Parts: sequence; structure tokens; C-alpha cells
Amino acid sequence: MVDILHRVGIKSPSVDDVYAALTTVDGLAGWWASDTDGDANVGGTLQFRFGADGFDMKVIELQPAKRVLWEVIEGPEEWVGTRVVWDLRRDGDYTVVLFTHERWKEPVEFMHHCSTKWALFLMSLKAMVETGTGAPDPRDVKIDNWN
Repeated sequence: MVDILHRVGIKSPSVDDVYAALTTVDGLAGWWASDTDGDANVGGTLQFRFGADGFDMKVIELQPAKRVLWEVIEGPEEWVGTRVVWDLRRDGDYTVVLFTHERWKEPVEFMHHCSTKWALFLMSLKAMVETGTGAPDPRDVKIDNWN
């Protein structure tokens, strides 16, 4: 199995600001998918829609200001069964986000696309926390015909 890994530092008054952006429907809609709905509590399911496509994520673990873990339960075949992990820690004026999209069965071309898109959306998260305005779908940068 292979993983997508990214790291970003977000200038924020506290880790709680980043944690809220990852654990509330409004926060998630502000930087990832404008069309976000669901239950953000442990055991709940979040639905992220990108036009006609989308993902359903089961919330597996929440450690306030430290960790968020989702499992993909619906979406593209390559995503189902993978996990999305957000590990957070403080470093000076920054909240460091260690992002992992883990348990891909193989490094298919779609994984390359998703890695680039995750990087763009992490920059959207950074912008939302730092400036109040992210670039969620459909306002995100489109990189190819997969969007």
C-alpha cells in the first residue's frame, strides 16, 4: 500500500482554529467542498460533493487540537477503504498539519492527480484560516479534465 503525504504550516492564533476547519461542516465547506454536509462527530458520516461526484467519509477518530481521522466509505473505487489523517501540532506561531491519505492499493495515475489536488486544497485550508477566505470546489484551481 502507498500513501499521499503533505506538510503545511498555518499561521494561526491556536491549533483550535485549524482543528475547527477540519471538524465542522462549515469549516470544511470553507476550504474543500462548498457542497459539504453530514455529521462531523465520531461515528458520523461527512458527504463531500464535487459536481456529480463525491466522497463519503466516516469519522473514525477526533482528538481535539491533535488528530482527525476519516475512512472513505463511498466514492471512486481507488478511494474506498483509504483513510485521511490530519495530525496537528504547534510550532511557534504556526499550526503544522501533517496530512496523510493512506492505504492506496497501488500508485495509479489517479493517485498522482489526487496528490496535486490535496496540495491545492491544503493551500486553501491555509488561506481560509489565515485570511478568512479559502478556495473550495468549485472555486479551486482545476488542473485537468478530472478537475
